[in-house]
Amino acid sequence: MSFVAGVAALYGLKSHALHYIQFLSPSRDIVVEAQIEISLRDITVGKVSVFKWRGKPIFVYHRPPFIIEQEKLVNIADLRDPVHDDERTKRSEWLIVIGICTHLGCVPIPNAGIVPGGFYCPCHGSHFDAAGRIRKGPAPANLEIPKYKFLTDDTILLG
Repeated sequence: MSFVAGVAALYGLKSHALHYIQFLSPSRDIVVEAQIEISLRDITVGKVSVFKWRGKPIFVYHRPPFIIEQEKLVNIADLRDPVHDDERTKRSEWLIVIGICTHLGCVPIPNAGIVPGGFYCPCHGSHFDAAGRIRKGPAPANLEIPKYKFLTDDTILLG
């Protein structure tokens, strides 16, 4: 009789512990959002497509050759957050950044501002260039680059 009571108690303890473990684990919608695949096929040269990942906007910019050259010629000593264009992209024709201004978290407007092909945050006047680097305004740092990798020539895995 004590054996049966012990087995029943252990079963109840296991079931109770599993309830807490499942409660503390992330929900399915969060786990699904951890990584997304983005197809680059439909993004034409010069276009910025916006995707949602982990509740944040992701800007995928298919940069034309003249914009790439423009960004490579920038003197990084003149930048507030000095990073060369080559360090911000895995392939120079694709810029992938989190579209949240580093000043107060607003969403910048693509293809706007003082730099051709750049980003402009109208809330407080931050201007980012076509590499997502801060050029003018109150933002303290460049637009953040998420972790991503190219699965094929026209597909990336974000996260």
